Amino acid sequence: MDDPNFTRSVILLTEHGEEGALGFVINHPSLLILHDLVSDFKGNEFPVYYGGPVAMDTLHFIHRCPDKIIDGEEIAKGVYWGGNFESLKALVNQGSVTKEEVKFFVGYSGWGMDQLAEEMKGNTWIVSDKYDADLIFSSTEEQIWKDVIIHLGPKYAHISNFPQNPNLN
Repeated sequence: MDDPNFTRSVILLTEHGEEGALGFVINHPSLLILHDLVSDFKGNEFPVYYGGPVAMDTLHFIHRCPDKIIDGEEIAKGVYWGGNFESLKALVNQGSVTKEEVKFFVGYSGWGMDQLAEEMKGNTWIVSDKYDADLIFSSTEEQIWKDVIIHLGPKYAHISNFPQNPNLN
């Protein structure tokens, strides 16, 4: 794909249905920290990831601590999208959640009705329903992409060693 928004991107889909699809790029950090966007957040400097090019004025989060952050929607086993924002704010300010438990995104990646299906037919995306929650919440962005590619099996594993710009090879 020629779109620089998705160069070496790993996207976690949160919704997929007749109306379209929505997800977050989990391995592209922005230059922002959470406090830059919401001054009420103090303490830990949680990084904010670039979720995608849509609605860059929105803040989203995924987490894996439903016992602490209530009302989240389970999108994969042990991975939740959203939840009670005021509770989250209190937990962050108290230091009761870690960067390994919560990941924040500015914007999201979105596809209209049938758009993602058409892109998949054109082999624009490599898709897998296998995931590792530890990998999703990892902060080693380049390694996330490599590990995901390797876990796709021998058909794709060699791609993990390609340079970002093969023309420079």
